[in-house]
Amino acid sequence: MPWCDSLMAYDFGHDHPLAPARLELTMSLARSLGVLGVPGVALAPVTPARDDVLELAHDADYIRAVREVALGTHADRLRYGLGTADNPMFPDMHGASAIVVGASVAAADAVWSGAAGHAANMAGGLHHAMRAHASGFCLYNDVAIAIARMLSQGARRIAYVDVDAHHGDGVQAAFYDDPRVLTISLHEHPRTLFPGTGLPEESGGPGAEGTSVNIALPAGTRDDQWLRAFDAVVDPLLSAFAPEVLVTQHGCDSHALDPLAHLMLTVDGQRAAAERLHALAHEYAQGRWLVFGGGGYAVVDVVPRIWTLILAEAAHRPLPPRAETPPEWRTHAFERTGFAAPTRMTDGHSPNPAPRTGGRDPAGPVDQAVLATRRAVFPHFGLDPAR
Repeated sequence: MPWCDSLMAYDFGHDHPLAPARLELTMSLARSLGVLGVPGVALAPVTPARDDVLELAHDADYIRAVREVALGTHADRLRYGLGTADNPMFPDMHGASAIVVGASVAAADAVWSGAAGHAANMAGGLHHAMRAHASGFCLYNDVAIAIARMLSQGARRIAYVDVDAHHGDGVQAAFYDDPRVLTISLHEHPRTLFPGTGLPEESGGPGAEGTSVNIALPAGTRDDQWLRAFDAVVDPLLSAFAPEVLVTQHGCDSHALDPLAHLMLTVDGQRAAAERLHALAHEYAQGRWLVFGGGGYAVVDVVPRIWTLILAEAAHRPLPPRAETPPEWRTHAFERTGFAAPTRMTDGHSPNPAPRTGGRDPAGPVDQAVLATRRAVFPHFGLDPAR
């Protein structure tokens, strides 16, 4: 796992939802619970990505704008989505963003080379950034760059699964016309949440039909429904696509307590998703699993717990569901944020989704969303949408 404290320099300011405390509390909780001390887990040094690496997913003019805008030497910031309410300026925006990309590329290199079976960058997952435009708290799209890096090194089929509440639009856009990359995004329906994209009909460009997969779920979707949708789409598509690497983005703003989205998952449902993705990496991608963080704005209650659970899962040492959070961590969290931290690594829920082959409700909004997605993409893989 590439890590250095400089990853927390990606900081839009005190009142911005994307608070570096999310990372600090995650790493301190993971350390306190022994996750980072598991045999085989290593914290690797990180160096910022060079411009030629950033150019795998971004235009040179845009990179120049990110570098110059915080210095006041670039006058056309709004053209690039910089200096907005979502993406306000802060000192050394370029350097702070480039080191996030550097960590993601290091993780990708480790997985593709075989140096590590699994690798994670929880500071990454900045899935909204476009080739020449910042968007949704994301300046450089580290995920798209990491995927492009593996393609440049010979990968022929990469699957990307995004479980953030927001549509993974930047990654989809980067590979919309590339049949080597299957992007699957489970997200809140675009009529109720930024970025307003991610309908099932967005299913891939010419020559890549069916490789962009969008499951647009209604606001209020809970664990069992969400996991039912996951099972009905993700497993059969990964089986048909047979990726060489599985890349996953674990934005945890699908949680019921998240202040920016409207899904109703628990930590337990989010954990179940991570367990499924880990198993799918071993079943379909030779165990190659590249893990990213992403969104999530319940800074104390949610993000540290679910990301620590994901890191433990990736380390092959899953934590017991009812494990207590260490008292010293709770004290640190309160001193750091002024909010009381949860006492356990669970919300006390046991997700139990109905099997995808039974109990369909044609009038139910979740099953309608699933069927729309399956109709849009399954035929391109020789799969029956109705089965």
